[in-house]
Amino acid sequence: MAIDNRLLPHTLAAQAAGLPADWAQALAKPRVALALESIIGHVEARLAEGATVYPATPLRALEALAPSAVRVVILGQDPYHGPGQAQGLAFSVPEDCKCPPSLRNMFKEIGRDYALTGTPGHDLSAWVDQGVLLLNTSLTVEDGQPGSHAKKGWETVTDALFTRVAEDPAPKAFLLWGAHAQAKAGLLPAGHPHLVLTANHPSPLSATRPPAPFIGCGHFRLTNDWLQKQGQTLIDWTVTFKKNPKQAEFGL
Repeated sequence: MAIDNRLLPHTLAAQAAGLPADWAQALAKPRVALALESIIGHVEARLAEGATVYPATPLRALEALAPSAVRVVILGQDPYHGPGQAQGLAFSVPEDCKCPPSLRNMFKEIGRDYALTGTPGHDLSAWVDQGVLLLNTSLTVEDGQPGSHAKKGWETVTDALFTRVAEDPAPKAFLLWGAHAQAKAGLLPAGHPHLVLTANHPSPLSATRPPAPFIGCGHFRLTNDWLQKQGQTLIDWTVTFKKNPKQAEFGL
C-alpha cells in the first residue's frame, strides 16, 4: 500500500525523535543531526511536490533492536521502489507481496546452505527477532526511481548507525553485499572482533558475476559457523519457510 503523502513527513520526523536512546545518541552528533534534518526536509519537499515515497516507516529496523542486541548486520542499498513492497527492513516485503528477485536469490542461497526446497514467506521480521539488523544505506526512495534519495543525507545517517553497531564490544557478523554496503567496511574500528563477509549484491544483475558472486557465497552457513564458535545461538534462517503454511507439503 502506498504511503499517505500527508503523513510521511510527520512519521519520519516522529520516528527520528522517538528512537531508543542508543540510536538517538549516534544521530545526535552535529554533522549527523544536520544530515538527518536535511533528508527529512528533502522528503517533505518531494511529498509536497506530489512524489510518492517509500516506505512508511523508514527507521523501522532500529525500533526493535538496540545496538547491543544486534548479532548480524545485513546491509542493503535502498528500499524497494514499487507499491506495497518496502516495509522498513532491507530486502523484506510483506507476506502477500510477490518475492523480489534479490530476495529470491537470498532464499536460493539459504537453500544451498540448508538443502531446503519450496517457496518461503517474504517477511523477514523473524530474522530481526533473532538479532539481525536489516539496514539499507539509504532509507527512503521514490516510486519507480531506484536510488532517488541517494546522496541526499541518508549515507551520513547510516554511516553513524553502522559505526554505532560496530563499536559495540560484542562480536557481530557483517554481511556486506555490493559496492554500497562494502563502502561501509572502512568504518569498522581497527582490531575489531567482528566477522566481515563480502560478496556481490544478490540482484540478478550481479548475483552470479565475478569477482565475488553472491550465489555460492555460503554466507548464511558461514555466519552460523562463526556464531557457534562465539558460543552464540545460531540464526534460524529457515524460519520464514516454517511460517509459511504452503510449506506443509515439504515437511518444513
